[in-house]
Amino acid sequence: MFLFWNRPTHSARQSALHIRERLDQEFIDKLDQLHDGALRTGLVTKADLQEAYRKSRDMQYNSSRLSMWYTFGIMAFVVLLTPIFFETLTFLLGVKCFLPNNQLVWEATRPISDCGFCRNVDGPLILKNMSREELAPYAYSTLPIVIKNAVSHWPATSLLSLEMLKEIYGRYPGALDEDCHFLNFHSDLKSIRDVFNMSPERANLSVGSTWYVGFSNCHLGVLEELRKLYGRPHFLPVDAELSNIDYVFLGYEQGAYMHLDYIHRLMWQAQLKGNKSWILAPTPECDHVCQSFSFYVEPGDAVLVDTRIWYHGTSIPKGQFALTIQSEYS
Repeated sequence: MFLFWNRPTHSARQSALHIRERLDQEFIDKLDQLHDGALRTGLVTKADLQEAYRKSRDMQYNSSRLSMWYTFGIMAFVVLLTPIFFETLTFLLGVKCFLPNNQLVWEATRPISDCGFCRNVDGPLILKNMSREELAPYAYSTLPIVIKNAVSHWPATSLLSLEMLKEIYGRYPGALDEDCHFLNFHSDLKSIRDVFNMSPERANLSVGSTWYVGFSNCHLGVLEELRKLYGRPHFLPVDAELSNIDYVFLGYEQGAYMHLDYIHRLMWQAQLKGNKSWILAPTPECDHVCQSFSFYVEPGDAVLVDTRIWYHGTSIPKGQFALTIQSEYS
C-alpha cells in the first residue's frame, strides 16, 4: 500500500490563512473586552494598562538579551577550554598509575585480532633444551612455547634472590630513584623501595599479606650486574634484537592477573625459582573459534609467548616463592 502526499493547493492555503486571521482577531477582541472590563471597575486606569504593557515588553527584551549573552558565554567557554581540556587529558593519560598501565585506554584502542594465531591451538609447544638452530622454525611464531631446562645452567637460578637484588641496587646510589616501570598487581607495595624495605618476616610471608610484583631494570649499572648472572638466551636466533631493559617478577601465590602486554616485541621469560602456572586465552573476538588453556613451568624452564595477542595470567603454588627474568626480542 502506498501513501501519496499532495502539496496544498492555493485555495487550501488561502483558507488556512483566513482561519488564522479569524483566530487572531478573536483573541484581540477578547483581550479588548478584558481591558474594557478592567477599566469599568475603576480600579485600573488606562495608564496602568500602558505601564503593564511596557514592562511586559521590556521583560521580553531583557529575557532575549540575557539568553543571547548566556549562549555566547557557553560558546566562549567551550572554545577557550577545549584545548586546555585536551592537553590536560593527554598529560594525565601519559602519567603512570593515573590509569593502571593505561590498560583501559589500550584495550579500547587495540586492533581487532586475526584469529589465525589461536585457531586449533590447545596448549603450548613443549620442547626439550635445544639450540637456536633447532628453535629457528618456531622462534618468531605466535605459538606459545615452553623449553624445558633451557636456563637451568644460569648462575641466576641458584644465586639471584630478593636479598641479592637489594644488594645490587644498593651499590648504585640513585638506582631506586630511576623512573622504572613498576607493577604491583594486587599487592600493597607501590615501588621497588617498598619491596626492599619489607621486613624479613613480611618478605618470606611469615607475617602480613601475600605479595607479587614486577619491575624493569632501567638503571644501566644494575642491568649490567644482573646480566652477569644470566646473559643472552642461547636458544634465541642469532639475528634476534634484544631489549635494553629486562624485567624481574617475584613474590608469592597470586601472580599476574589476566592481561595483554602492550609492548613492541615478542616475550621470553626464564623461570629461575619456584613453579608457576600460566593460563592463556584468546582475545574476546576469537572466543568462537579458539579456546583457553593452562600449563605449568618449573625452575630452569623458559617460556616464549606473544603476550601482545594472548591474554595471560599466572599463579604460584601456595607458600612457594617464585622469581623470573623477562625480556623482549624481535
